Amino acid sequence: MEEKRKFPENMEDWGIEEYKAAYKLEKKKSVVLSGRLADAIAQAEEKDRQIKRIKNNPLWKASKPLRVMMHWGIRQKNRIGNLGGPRGIARKAKSKKIEIAARKQHGTASFPSPEEAARQRETVFSKDVTFSILVPLYNTPEQFLRDMIESVKAQTYEKWELCLADGSDEENAFVGEICRKYAAEDQRIKYRKLENNLGIAGNTNECCAMATGSYIGLFDHDDVLHPSVLYYYMQAICEKDADYIYCDECTFHGSSIDNMITLHFKPDYSPDNLCANNYICHFSVFSRELLDSTELFRSQYDGSQDHDMILRLTARAKRIVHIPKLLYYWRSHKGSVASDINAKSYAIDAAKRAVADYLTNKGYEYFEISSTRAFETIFRIKYPILSDDKISIIIPNKDHKEDLERCIQSILERSTYTDYEIIIVENNSVEPDIFAYYKELEAHPRIRVVTYEGEFNYAKINHFGVGYATGKYLLLLNNDTQVITVNWMEELLMYAQRSDVGAVGAKLYYPDDTIQHAGVVLGLGAHRTAGHTHYRVGKDNLGYMGRLCYAQDVTAVTGACLMVKKSLWEEAGGLDETFAVALNDVDFCLKLRKMGLWNIWTPFAELYHYESNSRGSDLSGEGAERYEKECELFRKRWGELIDQGDPFYNVNFSLDRSDYSLKS
Repeated sequence: MEEKRKFPENMEDWGIEEYKAAYKLEKKKSVVLSGRLADAIAQAEEKDRQIKRIKNNPLWKASKPLRVMMHWGIRQKNRIGNLGGPRGIARKAKSKKIEIAARKQHGTASFPSPEEAARQRETVFSKDVTFSILVPLYNTPEQFLRDMIESVKAQTYEKWELCLADGSDEENAFVGEICRKYAAEDQRIKYRKLENNLGIAGNTNECCAMATGSYIGLFDHDDVLHPSVLYYYMQAICEKDADYIYCDECTFHGSSIDNMITLHFKPDYSPDNLCANNYICHFSVFSRELLDSTELFRSQYDGSQDHDMILRLTARAKRIVHIPKLLYYWRSHKGSVASDINAKSYAIDAAKRAVADYLTNKGYEYFEISSTRAFETIFRIKYPILSDDKISIIIPNKDHKEDLERCIQSILERSTYTDYEIIIVENNSVEPDIFAYYKELEAHPRIRVVTYEGEFNYAKINHFGVGYATGKYLLLLNNDTQVITVNWMEELLMYAQRSDVGAVGAKLYYPDDTIQHAGVVLGLGAHRTAGHTHYRVGKDNLGYMGRLCYAQDVTAVTGACLMVKKSLWEEAGGLDETFAVALNDVDFCLKLRKMGLWNIWTPFAELYHYESNSRGSDLSGEGAERYEKECELFRKRWGELIDQGDPFYNVNFSLDRSDYSLKS
């Protein structure tokens, strides 16, 4: 979007408003330029890594077949992350066996037994709901058509109507013949032959015109429904007053849904995820009232009409419910989006326009939407920095001059954002070289060293440092971090500035380029408190369903790099000092969530984290005992939420692993 304001040619004629507008415009331009610089640096570094990887490989001069095999191996390594040597390979093999076993429970094995199906059919619900299932038809292969219709007829909740609008050409007249036969046998099936094919959007709107139900469901002509899906949706409507419902889904090939390709277990409603990626997709069912006399699908978004519709309707919905069960089977075949997005390349541009329209209606301006390396329709969204506010960076420190110096130098040398201050909180250092370094730093106008004399307590130390902060935003930062992305502060600030956002976190790597932090999941890990997802996978890994490639809503982010408004810090009470070392950051993020705010993790602010260099590990001795006590306190305080499961993870994932493995 371009600035439309026109300025008088002679600056002497400018008033205060013109100067303010000009400053605002130049600030937006600087943010865009810093973002482009960061992108260029990232691309250059990626190319450099690729070249070094090739040149350092002893097989480079070998024969072409060997090189081909080598490159294949590298691609596999990048795809699955760091295997971790022979033991890692063995763990992967074991995990694969568990995964295969776990997959079986989500196919036809999950269908209700005859007894359970009968029970579901006989269930009397508190509300009277008819589901109108809309299916636009166009040259549908006969077997696909029959499978689709039969999966609706098999529903254990039987108050439904199937609305079929057929835009097929004369060569596929059998589509109409089959549908008319089904309609003659079952009055719940409605069929209409269209004079012309109106495209996906137009054909679906014709289906909607036929519908009489109070809830609308969107179903593709070549896919299959689980027999209990409407039963589970009816439960959500009656028990949770849901007005928008969706479930987990998978792609399959061939004639059986058990030939699964990809299983997509989704998070609960996550608006930032939805802007970046249409993760909701199938099987969307919603109250007719959400349409509010507007079109269901808009033809200008054909190809991504569902993404456009989901963005609009979820913005209006009062109670969005996710059913964490695999209830929709998306057939992958030649020409389907499930098979290849390039089969419908216009969908990419349509999706960008749909997201842009949604953001514009939400009041956002000057944003940029671009595809990511994960997938053409998984987006990176850049928001402008609205005001030039000061960021106060709080860094606790004890000794470890080398770590602190590396951290400070990376901030000063690599940051493109200029309005910040650094407050180093000295705590019980004993090494002479750190005090000499402090004296050097105190000469810098942006840096201040303050002394906290109590025993080590991460929460108390940060509270002490915040007392000296003059910025509108706080940025908690560990002294053993190192900035990678030059516009890291802008990437955090573009979210922290929003009125609906609490904490914002960055993507952190270990020095060996494996991931240390990509968001925190409640209940993950041996202590069942909280753990990091995608832990120790390779830097180039795309993540589960591309989740390492876009900004998203999470339950919590690590305090090793956390930005938050100072006003929110004060309102939430900051870090709880009873958590001296562990879980104080997660506890803080949960308090922000309780206030109705979103916590966001972004992969576009990147740092190295030399974790535990400064204070050591909590895995043995007094550290282990203290950690267990803090875990016990955390579980007592947040036990109900832990039991419910992390809303941004999925109950079908194992809590023993951080790689989105399925429960066995």
